[in-house]
Amino acid sequence: MIQCPNCNHQEMEGALFCSECGAQLVAQGSVTTHSIGRASGGLETPQPAPAIVSPAVAEAAEETMVSLYLVESGQVFDLVGKSEFTIGRATKGQPILPDIDLSDYDAYRQGVSRLHAGLRILNKRLMITDLGSSNGTRVNGQKITPHLEYPLNHGDIIALGKFKIQVLIRGH
Repeated sequence: MIQCPNCNHQEMEGALFCSECGAQLVAQGSVTTHSIGRASGGLETPQPAPAIVSPAVAEAAEETMVSLYLVESGQVFDLVGKSEFTIGRATKGQPILPDIDLSDYDAYRQGVSRLHAGLRILNKRLMITDLGSSNGTRVNGQKITPHLEYPLNHGDIIALGKFKIQVLIRGH
């Protein structure tokens, strides 16, 4: 566990921000930020994020910036370019690929389904929906009902099976 230097709240190992007060728990320079790109083999792999995707995206990013922090690996993915994303893992021959592919992060062993959950940014709010996954989705330890939308807040921990992701929301 990590103790917040600001409010002494206990956070899970690898957390970037305190879920109680929002204080940063790690030095800014130690986090690498990536966006999702597509490799030549058809599977998605992390690529360095461009400074500005487009003027419209840059303007939206000034208002609300959403990132996903993979707790075990320390990888950070910015959600940019659209308002809806699917999270899962890709397999060879899969007809529909997730927008955020966790295959390279041991997702199969940790119980992540091919199309596990959906994220939607709506009116400066982030919503999650379990897409009927085999091993379920939990938000801060509470299992969510498949196919129903639930709000997420800064610092929330999402568990896709056993795979843990922390939600980072800035500027809202």
